Formats: sequence, C-alpha cells, structure tokens
Amino acid sequence: MKFKEFDFVPEIMEGLESMGFEECTPVQELAMPVIWEGKDLIACAQTGTGKTAAYLLPVLNRITANPGKGINTLIIAPTRELVLQIDQQIEGFSYFSGATSLAVYGGGEGAAFDQQKAALVQGADIIVATPGRLLSHINLKYSDFSTIKHLILDEADRMLDMGFFDDIMRIVRELPVTRQTLMFSATMPPKIRKLAEGILHHPQSVNIAISKPAENIIQAAYMVYENQKVALVKALLKGKTDYKSVLIFTSRKINVNGLVRELRKMGFKTDGMLSDLDQKEREEVMLRFRNRETQVLVATDIVARGIDIDGIDMVMNYDVPRDPEDYVHRIGRTARAQSSGVAITLISDLDQHNFKRIEELIERDIIKIPLPPEFGEAPLYNPVSGKRFGRRPAAGRSNNQPKTANSGRKKIFRHRDRGTHQGHQAE
Repeated sequence: MKFKEFDFVPEIMEGLESMGFEECTPVQELAMPVIWEGKDLIACAQTGTGKTAAYLLPVLNRITANPGKGINTLIIAPTRELVLQIDQQIEGFSYFSGATSLAVYGGGEGAAFDQQKAALVQGADIIVATPGRLLSHINLKYSDFSTIKHLILDEADRMLDMGFFDDIMRIVRELPVTRQTLMFSATMPPKIRKLAEGILHHPQSVNIAISKPAENIIQAAYMVYENQKVALVKALLKGKTDYKSVLIFTSRKINVNGLVRELRKMGFKTDGMLSDLDQKEREEVMLRFRNRETQVLVATDIVARGIDIDGIDMVMNYDVPRDPEDYVHRIGRTARAQSSGVAITLISDLDQHNFKRIEELIERDIIKIPLPPEFGEAPLYNPVSGKRFGRRPAAGRSNNQPKTANSGRKKIFRHRDRGTHQGHQAE
C-alpha cells in the first residue's frame, strides 16, 4: 500500500515525498486506518518496523488540517535517546506543515528545563517526554494538559521493565478522559495487558510478529572464554579498514572503557556510550558516530533500541543478550536500507543457553567459527550441558575442559558491496 492512497493533507504528503517515503510497512498499513478512525489501539511491533511513522502521520495530519491552541499530543517513551529520535522524525514529517514539538527529558542544563516549562505552559503541538522528567514538571503544578487529544506510549514494555508503571498511571490521571490512546510495544506480556485495560477504551489490536534478521546480515559466532574476548575483538577488527562503522554491544559498563582504550591503541577512532555520560556527552558521541567521525562505538544496551543510523557495517555482541528479542534489535542496526552487514556474537561458556534461545527465536542455527589456533582451546557449543552446569569455574581452567578443533576455516569478514536506498524509513 502506498502513502498516497491515504488522504493526507498536501503539507504532510510533501514531507513524505521529500523524505522518499512511498510504500507503507505492514504496521503502518494496519495501524494507520485504526488511528485515522479515532479508535484506541494496542499494537505489538518491534523496533525497525516503521511504527513511529504509523502513529505520527495520522496525528500530524489532524494537527495540520485543524490547528489549535495548547498541547495536542503527548508521546511518552522510555529513554531520552528514543525521545530525541521521535522528535527528529516529527521535524521531518512536519517540515512543510509548521506543527511544533518539544522533547522533554532529564540530564540537560537549566535553560533546557526552562524551555520545557514554557512549552508545557504555553503549549507545543506535540510533547515527547520521558516519564520521570515529565513528572518533575507535573509536580510543579504549571503544566496544562486540558487540550490533549492524543496519548501515545511507545515501547511500553520497556517502560514497565524500567519500573515506570506507577509514573505512567500518575501522568494519565492528569490528562483529559476523552482522548485517543495509542500503545506500542515490542512484546505483549500480562503486565502490558493490565496497563492497556487501565488506560485504553475498547482498543483495536494490531500484531506484527517479530521479524527475523534480514537475509543480507551475515551472522556468525565464536565460542570463547571470558578472558579471550578482548584479544578476539582486536583480531577481528585488525586490518578492517573497509568497515567505516562498527557497533559493539556489551551488557556491562565495566567493559566499555577497556574496549575503547584497546581499540584506540590500534588506531581506531573509538567512542564509548554508557549511562555514566550526561545528556550533552551522549548527544556528542552519537553525532560523531552518525557523521562517521567515530569508526567504532562501544555501547551498553542503552542504545540497543531506538538508534537509527544507516550504513553500520558490523554489529558485534561482546556479550550474549539475555533477551532473545534484544539480539534481533541489536543486529538490526546493520544491513539497513537494503545494504549488507555482518553480525558477530561472542559466546562464553556461561552464555550458551541464552544463545540457544536466540537460535530458537530466529529459527536458525548460527555458524560457530573456530578460534584462530593461536588462541588455544575454547568451549564447545553444548547448550543443554550449559543450562545444567552453567556455573562459573574456579580461577584458571581445568585440564579436562573440552577443546574446539581449529580446522583452519577461512574468516567470513570480507567486504561486501553495499547498496543505498533513499526511501529507507527511520524508526
């Protein structure tokens, strides 16, 4: 289905055309008619499916066709990174319409807080906010939500995982009862159903099953002991000058600075992204990575979802993600916009069961590449055994640990042609 089949006002269509948007994604095709009709919606759709545009376009169309005073739409999202990304998409879609928006999030300077206060008092068309910072403003008793017509919760499951249930309900109590409420979530556990029952009115449901990783992502893994990981990362990246953009995910903050230090010694322009950085520092790190000033970004899961950067050549999982769906989100950062990419995962002896769950989710056995001979022995991939006996061994390795044969198979890291696709839809 094409966007021109919807009855968008000329200003919105002009924005879509300038951004190269022609074909709707499945979630857009299913969700937009429901939103257009004014019904509440609960949609299960993962990052990368185009869900942001699915809810923004109908809302911006209404604002452009019938402009009013005060805040029209409140969007709540779990992290400042996602809040900023949504705000940037609003700017793109509304470029020709004049609709206004403001991102409300913590960690900024005093001037940013004053700007947020002004928007909440005087009314921007759309407010995109993290729950915690929005509540800080609400508690100061100057926010005017009387004109709100739309409430949108993006990545609702993640917000509940982060403990925002009570905050969300507190915010909802400040809003008009008569409104359209839209909830988007990557998963649909019972707690999401409970939240939906509390704030949605006879909602329609849209369910887009989690998509498998793109076929043009080369997926592979290495079995390693924890103390082999840094050396392996260095070996895999050594001489890879054709990789202009590499994203390394680790589950632990302690690994970020160490990897950044080692890769800088090798001559890579490397930055780290972790929760210890303030907002200005995070924005600067992401800007350098987007502009290709930084070649390698080492990050905790803070950027696993919500990041939208095309042309990432390789995603490396330094640690196996505990949630199988996070694996799909992580490696989905590469091979976007119809390009190709590489996704490598380092599996320690304690992470085998989690990696098996990933293979079950994507319905595929991922190739395990033997370590180079100079690394010595490595664990065997035996997830059943790993599930039963996955305790950390004593210091050092025992003599009876299994060895993995190094058959001299060639590494798969070869440059692949990368196409471009200007019509790529940012999440």
